[in-house]
Amino acid sequence: MKVHDLKPAAGSTKSRKRVGRGTGGKGGKTAGRGSKGQRARNTVHRAFEGGQTPMLRRLPKLKGFQNPFRVEYQAVNLHTLSDLAEKVDGDITPAVLVEHGVVRKGAFVKILARGEINTKVDVSAHGASKAAVEAIEAAGGSITMITLPFKEEGKAGRPPSSGNQFMNR
Repeated sequence: MKVHDLKPAAGSTKSRKRVGRGTGGKGGKTAGRGSKGQRARNTVHRAFEGGQTPMLRRLPKLKGFQNPFRVEYQAVNLHTLSDLAEKVDGDITPAVLVEHGVVRKGAFVKILARGEINTKVDVSAHGASKAAVEAIEAAGGSITMITLPFKEEGKAGRPPSSGNQFMNR
């Protein structure tokens, strides 16, 4: 056994070093910070790199554009519709989908073509892919498109902008 192999017994703890508790003991007065200077006065922020241009300023800003008028849909696939058709008798509407926990309340629903559908089902949705419409009609069902609220007669034709008062309009 050598000196560098020594270590405290398993489970033992050592109390932390308490500094700045008077000049009587070790770690008093300057509390291990030396004397004077920036680091002695607790004014160095976390990202300070000794005067070198910090990482925060070396990295470029995020570029790109976020469309404030984007219409967000919640996707519902064909296999979900076929599972739901067994539980529900009648049309499948966004209200039925909300009731069964498939989509959130107030969401726009878009039918997508993942999976298969063999049962005849009448679906109402805000949007659908061509493949999904073909699959539903091939199974003997029909799909009805619901007009988006901002595209109704007398409306501006685009969704209200999302963001805050400082966004580019």
